Amino acid sequence: MQLAVRASGSGPRTAVLVHGIMSDSRAWHRVTAELEAHGFRVLAVDLAGHGRSPRARRYSPAAWADDVVETLAPLLDGPPDVVMGHSLGALVASLVADRLAPRAAIYVDPAFGFPTGLKGLAFKAFFAVAPRPGRSALVKMNPKWHADDVEIELATLRDWDRRTILAFADTRQLVPPTKLVAPSLVLLAERSLLVTNALATGMRAIGMTVHTLPGTGHTVFRDDHPAFMHAVSDWLRALVPVAPAAPGRA
Repeated sequence: MQLAVRASGSGPRTAVLVHGIMSDSRAWHRVTAELEAHGFRVLAVDLAGHGRSPRARRYSPAAWADDVVETLAPLLDGPPDVVMGHSLGALVASLVADRLAPRAAIYVDPAFGFPTGLKGLAFKAFFAVAPRPGRSALVKMNPKWHADDVEIELATLRDWDRRTILAFADTRQLVPPTKLVAPSLVLLAERSLLVTNALATGMRAIGMTVHTLPGTGHTVFRDDHPAFMHAVSDWLRALVPVAPAAPGRA
């Protein structure tokens, strides 16, 4: 399936961004702007069932990864410099990284695990039956978000196919990478619902760099955007040389 792609920037390096469930490429707007300022061309996809991309009859992490690779292949001259994903998008990004062999990978509070037992059932039920939140509910749930992010979230929720939740029906698909295909940074929420301490230890054991950003919730890059970009930029600087930020950029 051909996906919608927001392509921007004209730098010599390429970053691929993959959003989480219920979202789309618009969620990355501030991350995109800063990557462009550091000399990256940014390719931010809308996964099937999200944003401007087509709906599918069935959804799964593997199918989403197939779509991303098929869509981006004509747009890439070689391996991308960075593949970054958030939540479900981080899981998809890890599958994409297996095939595109980027120079670096960044996983933001990734869906590499899922709550078990009653907690897991409650988590699934919430996604399945909860109504789309309104503006006031979003602000209450996410007090640290910029007003622009609240409006973007409302728009992405309107464009989201709720059937994508069925991709979580079999949580055995939600697994972390078992080998390091590229230097990898994992940035976790302060109290991640998807990555346990044991899972984080396992990721470190295969060579991933795992950091927790204090005071952040699941959407780390919205809760503390400056800290998120600082962590990303510092880590990338040692792997993928970046240009100095343009004036006015963090």
